[in-house]
Amino acid sequence: MWLWMSVCSALLLGVYDVAKKQALKRNGVYWILLSATALTAVFLSPFLSAGPLQDHLKLVLKAVLVSTSWVSGLYALKHLPLTTVSTIKASRPMFVLIFSIILFGERLNLLQWLGVAIVMVALFLSSRSNRHDTDRKTSAKGMTCMIISVLSGSASALYDKFILQTLEPLFVQSWTNVYITVLLAVVILVQYLADKDGFQGFAWDWRIPLIAVLITVSDMLYFYSVKDPDALLSVISMIRRSSVVITFLFGALMFKEGHIKDKVVDMVLMMAGITLLLLGSQ
Repeated sequence: MWLWMSVCSALLLGVYDVAKKQALKRNGVYWILLSATALTAVFLSPFLSAGPLQDHLKLVLKAVLVSTSWVSGLYALKHLPLTTVSTIKASRPMFVLIFSIILFGERLNLLQWLGVAIVMVALFLSSRSNRHDTDRKTSAKGMTCMIISVLSGSASALYDKFILQTLEPLFVQSWTNVYITVLLAVVILVQYLADKDGFQGFAWDWRIPLIAVLITVSDMLYFYSVKDPDALLSVISMIRRSSVVITFLFGALMFKEGHIKDKVVDMVLMMAGITLLLLGSQ
């Protein structure tokens, strides 16, 4: 069951990334994240429950990691094509895999290792095909943001495995969104006080509630899959990153981004690796 929850989570995550890209046309990075996360916190408010202070402190750290990954990832979306971001984001499972083996003693079978190897080759090729998409200055800024996003996202995934050994998924998801909302609200308040004249206000966008619904359901499926005692975090992370297929297709077909032929090869290889991971996890 954890396997198919991961697959469904990945599909929803792909549509979520596309909706975020479109929503950035009307609002800044922080406004998109704050509004969507606040709505998510409202959706999950029935599941808020009391808990010891140490558990809440764990979730504050979780909120910091997630916020860092989200903010840097959205800034990267502003500076890089969607097809570029989608392929770079797929590198996160590599870090999760390595540390899952080191920290949690996870072991992969031959088919799973073969899938990992193919995905790594696809990531190497994608780094070469993506270098022509933007000018050097913009690309460097976007790449820096993506590196921060990938590393903090990897740390967050590993932390999930640790805290979900003792905490319930809905407790983690509901309170984490509350704390993320508070963090982002503080950041926006500081921005406003620092530059009242140049501060960009909020503009309503129908995609914001869609973003909130997509990430709420996607994360719920993800947390429950990680909670499963038989689940392998390294495999879940790899499957969830297959959401890049959705974002890649939208980037190629809807946004008409460039160098698609080279990127198609990268994506086919990546999906071949994901398929082997799925087969090896049955």
